[in-house]
Amino acid sequence: MIATQAFKDSLKMFLSPIEHLMNDPTVGEIMINGPRRIFVERKGLIEETDAAFKNRVALEAALTNIAQFVGRPFGPLRPILEAHLPDGSRVEAVLDPIAEGGPIVAIRRFSHTPLTLEMLIASGSLTEAAARFLRECVTHKRNLVISGGTGTGKTSLLNALSSMIRDNERIVVIEDTREVQLQKPHVVYLETRSPDERGRGRITIRDLLRATLRLRPDRIVVGEVRGAEALDLLQAMTSGHGGSLTTAHANTPSDALRRLETMAMMDDSQFPLSALRAQVASAVDFIIQIERTASGRRRVCDISRVEDLSERGEYSTRPVFCISREDTLCRVDTTNGEAA
Repeated sequence: MIATQAFKDSLKMFLSPIEHLMNDPTVGEIMINGPRRIFVERKGLIEETDAAFKNRVALEAALTNIAQFVGRPFGPLRPILEAHLPDGSRVEAVLDPIAEGGPIVAIRRFSHTPLTLEMLIASGSLTEAAARFLRECVTHKRNLVISGGTGTGKTSLLNALSSMIRDNERIVVIEDTREVQLQKPHVVYLETRSPDERGRGRITIRDLLRATLRLRPDRIVVGEVRGAEALDLLQAMTSGHGGSLTTAHANTPSDALRRLETMAMMDDSQFPLSALRAQVASAVDFIIQIERTASGRRRVCDISRVEDLSERGEYSTRPVFCISREDTLCRVDTTNGEAA
């Protein structure tokens, strides 16, 4: 506790040029393009601020302070930093000369107020009918993939959906850096670890997934799949670990399935493509597609059911909800009941 408080005091001093932005609840992200150009995102829109660090040395000192606290190497030999602050904010930093004019820093802020489906409905991100459907999907332990671009709110929606999990279930959350915040009584958080300066001690999402299967999870939540760990997650989904949740970067539900396939192929197992596609289609029940509109509003724009492969071995999805011509999320598939 003393060490943490000392770090907070030190960090407050080093980050004093942006302290007012860190304390502003309307700021979702702080983007530092070198010491003199600092931008923020408010309600999905980016604007430049008057904030500035004294010089590059002052900015680098702040980043070094963060890296030392989280125990991650950061410097000329390892110029990329992924970390999080005591308040849960995520930090991504890249040093000069890898980033021209750097250091370049992005600080993603997260609300301390748990996001709920009701709040998403109130903000226009989701309709009541779609929220009821997603609640049933979670209750009936359907495997869900939240798909969308950067900054569309995938993690926020994941948090909201996770709140629908029963309190008597054991949840294991796996992430690169801590972002998922579940308001549940029985949650185990696992986080990857970067190698030290000698390349030792690295722990990957894949390592954590394999360990998780022996930790008796009722639910597995992976903050984001980015590589070969997709294969381990797909196998978990089809081997008694229903109700798994994850996010992936993709522009459409079909793209999300193909991206899972591509990431799973990074594994050395040499699965036949037909067998791999069959496993993807079998593992994932629904794709929830979210987007950020030109006005900066984040919303669910499509909820699609993953069906069996076509006769040609291609992925097949059927929209359950999608955006109508009136720009509202409407149900379009009522043939199979609710989340069955």
